[in-house]
Amino acid sequence: MEPTLRSLRRDDLPLLGSWLREPLVHEWWYDDPAPAALERQYGPAIDGLEPTVVRIGELTPPGSDVGEPVGFVQWYPLDSEPGYAGELARFLPIPDGAWSLDYLVGSPAYRGRGVGSALVRRAVRIVGVAPIVVAVHARNLASQHVLRHAGFVVAAQADLEPDNPGHSRDHLVLVRPPVRDGAAAP
Repeated sequence: MEPTLRSLRRDDLPLLGSWLREPLVHEWWYDDPAPAALERQYGPAIDGLEPTVVRIGELTPPGSDVGEPVGFVQWYPLDSEPGYAGELARFLPIPDGAWSLDYLVGSPAYRGRGVGSALVRRAVRIVGVAPIVVAVHARNLASQHVLRHAGFVVAAQADLEPDNPGHSRDHLVLVRPPVRDGAAAP
């Protein structure tokens, strides 16, 4: 099944909070799941006050007209995060107009079934031909697999501040290879 991506709404924040409390998600995506924290974190993007694009991924089962929320994807231009872009630039050149993205599969029932890669591929198609640079913790093998399956390649090893303070600084930086000669993005 191909996921759809719809805009995150405020009434989705309780669901996002429940996903962020899920142990496997919380291990790698260390945002505060409290309602006020979610509003501070995602409210400006919901309101269009910042360039981060926030989407809920849904799968529509055969025979149904209603999508089931299964995950979350956000993408943002790296020039809107100059501190992070500068940190990444210590390990590889950051192309002009580059973006980054983050994703999670919130429902454990959908993990390990290609949903994460499908969410990332859908987001990549929306971003278009712009370069995409994503740092992933070196121990997060599942996320590395998702990104590789979505067409990303490892470009660098990096010593970066981890999302989870209990983790080491060891990261891999994956990039979507440049799209050349009008070739379609993955």
